[in-house]
Amino acid sequence: MSTRGNPLIADALARLLQLRTPRVAPQLSFAELPARTETVTIPTRHGDVRAVVYWPADRGELPPVYVNFHGGGFVIRHPEQDDPLCRYLAASAGVAVVNVDYDVAPRHRFPDPVEEAYDAVCWAAGPGHGWDGSRLCVGGQSAGGSLAAGAARLALEEGGPEIALQVLHYPLLDIATPQRDKRADGLPVFSIPVEKVYDAVYLPSLPARQDRLASPAWGANADGLAGIAPALLITCECDLLHDEGAAFAAKLAAVGALREHRDLAGAGHGYNLYVKDRALVEGTYALIARHAAAATAGAAAGATAVRAAGPAGRGQLASA
Repeated sequence: MSTRGNPLIADALARLLQLRTPRVAPQLSFAELPARTETVTIPTRHGDVRAVVYWPADRGELPPVYVNFHGGGFVIRHPEQDDPLCRYLAASAGVAVVNVDYDVAPRHRFPDPVEEAYDAVCWAAGPGHGWDGSRLCVGGQSAGGSLAAGAARLALEEGGPEIALQVLHYPLLDIATPQRDKRADGLPVFSIPVEKVYDAVYLPSLPARQDRLASPAWGANADGLAGIAPALLITCECDLLHDEGAAFAAKLAAVGALREHRDLAGAGHGYNLYVKDRALVEGTYALIARHAAAATAGAAAGATAVRAAGPAGRGQLASA
């Protein structure tokens, strides 16, 4: 029986998956990059969520901010797997990276995570955090890319905050289309089993899977996006999610909201967590860093040489 038709089985499998601890290949950890981090608490409509801020070394003025959402099929809650990317962006793009530990299914099904993502972006755009919230990027990979796209869509619909760049890294953009219909003939495809567990747990109903915030590339959901934040969209050739990413890139291009679509030849889903080719991963991270730096270039609003401490008790500084 399909897990889509049996939510109890899907929920049980999801809880088993949550016991796993995903590990990034050592050569892809970028451990040589120093990271000065701070743990913060972000208020959202569904309750407080935790995040880790990665500060750039040069903080002579208020840096831009990059809000990051990790992958994991909306079920796996391990934001630390994005530590290498966060280190790299803080060091190379000069941005403060807010790595958000959003709530996951089955306890928090759609639309909770995407609403938390948008609330986190609104919070990051506000004053008093030690960065310039007017120079703001959002990004994520896999399910995190879906949340970043959803946050950008809500920012468009709600009239803000202004997002300088959305980075969609092998994003999940069409949950409505069954996995069996995504396979490309003759292509060695590797991807997460989204139909078997993840989408069944996160979006048990068909109307939810067809929602514009869950499946922004499905049907006509990507129509009428004029004014949305410009995007860097990265797809992997050997990924079940490739075609929906490419289709979404074309829709963004049609309204002038595509900065670049980079298709990684021979790469599969989650490549930056397990491949032995560090040059491929570093090349992608450098691409993201260049776009983030370019999108947030300019004088910092209200720049100051001293970072505000923020609300008392909201954060703890640590070095790693």
